[in-house]
Amino acid sequence: MLNQAPLKDGNERRLVVVPIDSEGALRYRDWVEARAKRVDELSGGRVGYVHVPDTATEGRRELFSQFASMHHKDALVIDERWNSGGWFPNPFVELLGRKRTNFWASRGNEDWITPEFAHHGPKCLLINGPSGSGGDMFPYLFRQAGLGKLIGRRTWGGLVGIRGEPPLVDGTSVSVPSFGFYELDGTWGVEGYGVPPDIEVIDDPALMVHGEDPQLEAAVRHLLGELESFEFLRPRRPTGPDRRGSGVTPQDR
Repeated sequence: MLNQAPLKDGNERRLVVVPIDSEGALRYRDWVEARAKRVDELSGGRVGYVHVPDTATEGRRELFSQFASMHHKDALVIDERWNSGGWFPNPFVELLGRKRTNFWASRGNEDWITPEFAHHGPKCLLINGPSGSGGDMFPYLFRQAGLGKLIGRRTWGGLVGIRGEPPLVDGTSVSVPSFGFYELDGTWGVEGYGVPPDIEVIDDPALMVHGEDPQLEAAVRHLLGELESFEFLRPRRPTGPDRRGSGVTPQDR
């Protein structure tokens, strides 16, 4: 505890306080934790929340670390609002779309499923206008993979990219468009238009100023509705096998 005046009892100490360069990371963490808490409250603990700020290094780190603590939930809200892009987000969709392959009978414990690091319930993806580049590609792939509904507003629409920026002698650089996106059917897509939502929800500033999040709340309502008809089919453990003679050819038994 710091006092306004020094103590004269011999217990005073000199401390050097080093301030951080920016509190942006702290504010971001507070925002994410507040969203996760709100989802937990609205869903009675059934729905988890994961925010993906970009599709570069930070986005990968946030997706994997947040997903690790949420993949046991019945349903998941994946939030990519304000996603600033980065790289191709195919690994994000591969993680979210992992399918169960088998179960394991465990002696003295509950049976478990592989892959363990996977989510097998309903999901949706929150999108908005400031999300672009990789923030366009993520919802495009999410929809293409059939992982769930896109909720919110149409994304920015920027999938023409650059590769390298030649520097000039005055310290500036030059960049030109070097690659652009087109779809499997041979048509141009996304650029200049974006990825539209399946369920459009407009954030009302009059509600947001009081701490509400209409898009987030709509996502939770949607997933709770999906959970009413969703059933995670878990097979009953079969009767213990007869392993006598395992590894022995039939003629030698």
